[in-house]
Amino acid sequence: MAKRKGSRRFKKVSSLVNEQKVYHYQDAISLLKDTSTANFVETAEAHIVLGLDPKYADQQLRSTVILPKGTGKSVVVAVITKSDKISEALDAGADIVGSDEMLDQILQGAINFDKLIATPNMMPAVAKLGRVLGPRGLMPSPKAGTVTTDLVTAIKEFKVGKLEYRLDKTGIVHIPFGKTNFTTRDLSDNLLTIQESIERSKPSGSKGKYWKTFHICSTMGPSIAVDLNSLKIS
Repeated sequence: MAKRKGSRRFKKVSSLVNEQKVYHYQDAISLLKDTSTANFVETAEAHIVLGLDPKYADQQLRSTVILPKGTGKSVVVAVITKSDKISEALDAGADIVGSDEMLDQILQGAINFDKLIATPNMMPAVAKLGRVLGPRGLMPSPKAGTVTTDLVTAIKEFKVGKLEYRLDKTGIVHIPFGKTNFTTRDLSDNLLTIQESIERSKPSGSKGKYWKTFHICSTMGPSIAVDLNSLKIS
């Protein structure tokens, strides 16, 4: 991972991390909290290099995971659906709900949400939003659980901490697993849940070593290498 050039603060916290060492995941999380010294509550991030080549269809990875301790972030959920489902979405806690009128608003740049859910009957119309939503990772898809008729479950899961993750073009998964003001135990629970989800979602075309490296950091903190054996990864 690229080193950050930085401030005196960053250099000071970086000195706490032994770059030649891989840490037990619990020690790594404690160190992450110690090196989180920005003047805001930082996000705890995991950056995982996998032995996958995303240019092959059977080695792509895209899935979701529900963090048991939540994300620590308030998630704004928008829903595009037909009139008979609008009240259902609102009752389930969706922040923004609409139908065809939302399509034009989004095309004009009104992207004031973190997650967009659509019912299947809206997807032919939603397809034209691909060039706007795709680069932002907001395009609804069945695999991500964002194209569904069960709006109540989908909205509630994303509100409590359901995350979508995918392998990027360099073979790395980047995923947040909480906030640095979480307890070490809560961050550990979230991190282990992510590891289990990625293991469970292993693509059929995976060959050789699946897990390569596992690093964590805070938003403004240094990278900390995690011992794969401590996560019970073979």
